Amino acid sequence: MVVKVLVVDDSGFFRRRVSEILSADSNIQVVGTATNGKEAIDQALALKPDVITMDYEMPMMDGITAVRHIMQRCPTPVLMFSSLTHEGARVTLDALDAGAVDFLPKNFEDISRNPEKVKQMLCEKVHTISRSNRRFSAYSAPAPQPVAAAAPAPSSYGASAPVRSAPAPVPARVAPAAAPSSPAPKRKAYKLVAIGTSTGGPVALQRVLTQLPGNFPAPIVLIQHMPAAFTKAFAERLDKLCRISVKEAEDGDILRPGLALLAPGGKQMMVDGRGTVKILPGDERLNYKPCVDITFGSAAKSYGDKVLAVVLTGMGADGREGARLLKQGGSSVWAQDEASCVIYGMPMAIVKADLADAVYGLDDIGRHLVEACI
Repeated sequence: MVVKVLVVDDSGFFRRRVSEILSADSNIQVVGTATNGKEAIDQALALKPDVITMDYEMPMMDGITAVRHIMQRCPTPVLMFSSLTHEGARVTLDALDAGAVDFLPKNFEDISRNPEKVKQMLCEKVHTISRSNRRFSAYSAPAPQPVAAAAPAPSSYGASAPVRSAPAPVPARVAPAAAPSSPAPKRKAYKLVAIGTSTGGPVALQRVLTQLPGNFPAPIVLIQHMPAAFTKAFAERLDKLCRISVKEAEDGDILRPGLALLAPGGKQMMVDGRGTVKILPGDERLNYKPCVDITFGSAAKSYGDKVLAVVLTGMGADGREGARLLKQGGSSVWAQDEASCVIYGMPMAIVKADLADAVYGLDDIGRHLVEACI
């Protein structure tokens, strides 16, 4: 099946280069291009692409505003291009909140220096998100302003954005056909909750963690596949939105109730039996940095049967082998259900390996964590 792509960017060079890279794949067809967000909406409605690649800083209408309109009018998987800066991370997280599925660094040097690597990464992302649940979903989000209205200045998404005192509205997907959920969990004195995720994870983690009370009794570790430049901004965002505390993990941090530690991008996070976090350099032999398997495996060794692990939306199978070790030690493993996943990859690997003690919809996981741990 050929994947139809709409390329949106105000840079003529970048539009042409992305179009060339995608068109070199015989299973991808670039059906159109757009130079700003307003054109992107018009082209999305007219061409009905399977995937849209989107820049965020454009004239007339920025990419985030365009994503909100597209998700309201013709839900389509969107791949954002992002700069690898702290402000770029903040903007990208806003785009994911608006409904984008995933992101890639916008690095002109990499395109020139490593064209084959860029081609492989971009085409793989496009093929994967074309199969995401987002295409078949409707969203309930705040209605965007009329298309003709002036778009917010790009700087409004930067570091100077005001602190939000309540969780931002997150697009709520109406699942086509949810499978029956597992029964409510039994209570247990867990010493650690470990959550692993990838594509779709930033929004999923926000949905789960904002349901937890500030006095949540178990320490939490979070493993999200994300570049090094992004994890600090993501931890800061979660900390502002949640009643629990959230921070990017540092070597030597101590696990404590009501605190969630996010594994830093580009590195590996392990925990020991004394409740100390170890941050190690990313091993080039590993595909994921951070890697869910690494953190889950260290938790299994350190805490035996006192770990509650949760695997959320994401492509691939990271977390499966770590979950196997946790199960062998008597710990519990939950998986997100297919209907509420953006990409049903990592949770599917858990379910197919018969490692899931429970399978829950995304909006039920936070509530069940409270029930299981309090």
